[in-house]
Amino acid sequence: MPYMSRVVDERLDALLAAMGGVVLEGPRACGKTSTGQRHARSSIRLDASPQTAELAELDPVGTLAGPTPRLIDEWQLAPILWNVIRHEIDDRQAKGQFILSGSATPPDDLRRHSGAGRLARLRMRTMSLSESGRSSRAVSFRELPEQTTLSGVRSDLSYRDLAAEAVRGGWPALLDAGEAESVEYNASYLADLCSTDVPDATGARHDPVRLRRLLASVARNIATETTPTSLAADVNGEAGTMDRATVRVYLDALARVFAVDEVPAWSPALRSRTRLRSRPKLHLADPSLACAALGLSSRRLAEDPEFFGQVFESMAVRDLRVYAEATRGHVYHYRDETGLEVDVVLELGDGSWAACEVKLGSGKIEDAERTLCRLRDDRVDVARLGAPAFLAVITGTEYGYTLKSGVHVVPLGALAP
Repeated sequence: MPYMSRVVDERLDALLAAMGGVVLEGPRACGKTSTGQRHARSSIRLDASPQTAELAELDPVGTLAGPTPRLIDEWQLAPILWNVIRHEIDDRQAKGQFILSGSATPPDDLRRHSGAGRLARLRMRTMSLSESGRSSRAVSFRELPEQTTLSGVRSDLSYRDLAAEAVRGGWPALLDAGEAESVEYNASYLADLCSTDVPDATGARHDPVRLRRLLASVARNIATETTPTSLAADVNGEAGTMDRATVRVYLDALARVFAVDEVPAWSPALRSRTRLRSRPKLHLADPSLACAALGLSSRRLAEDPEFFGQVFESMAVRDLRVYAEATRGHVYHYRDETGLEVDVVLELGDGSWAACEVKLGSGKIEDAERTLCRLRDDRVDVARLGAPAFLAVITGTEYGYTLKSGVHVVPLGALAP
């Protein structure tokens, strides 16, 4: 299968030109190995066999020998390599020496140096709708700050098409898969997370049944500011017991394998003394995992517009993170004590900011427009932060356009890097 270009390709090239090495990290099966191999001149896969990882521990310098950039895939299986690579970069005094890819963060080791100044970290996510070829690519994320009026914007994805994309997910292995195959794949992915991935990454035993129940609870609360306490109450409502501390331990374990992905709260300079809420929003590595955890087909998802709205927000956040992080941007959410809530706030790589509301249908576009204007006009101190680069309502509708207020309406199925 030919390589499908990814948004991180350009960023990876830039980091290899500036740093001694790059740590490419993200959930299993999101495409890290293929992308790393695309940019490497030699490679070794430590998960090829137990002997390969053992050899890396016994002969780390020999493991690093080869044309550069050299890809060390699943490097966390031999954590000793971290310090060896750091010293090797110092000795070679050259850029672009190594690409380290991994699907888990190894346990903390006080002896392992941070890698600052030598190794850059680059987060890779599952494929956006643009990367998978589903988007019409009529609107460029990078060009939105310069757009005053959108015209001729159309998405080819219907409501039910979007439900099918949510259930399939952004996994490269499912690009040409039908729904039945996708459902089986994602169910197997979740089973492996609970029985193998988390125990292997943490070195600790976790009850796979309780872990699975927690994932189902996270799925029900996808794209919300839920807490470990409320998740514990939800899990305990089904069966068994799980306290808040156990939930936190399990969430940390899931984050270590990049299965749980929080969106932190934004803390801007405000015009008023309104207090900000600081809870993160909870997402999974891909919206398809939320559907799989609850056993949802695209038909059942489409028949539940309220929950589909949460899943759609998670899909939009995934795509916006892919596009923003490619330009050194960051994604947050906003909520204050008055109840004003904005789904996505972007801090862009040039220091500017933007904000988006995510609405699956057209019925709430006017409300979303008012919310975005209130954030800009009543909350944010634009004298200090500057005017927003853009305000947009990301929708599941067919057409894109610009409202009189200057707020863009952008179908997710039309968005591109």
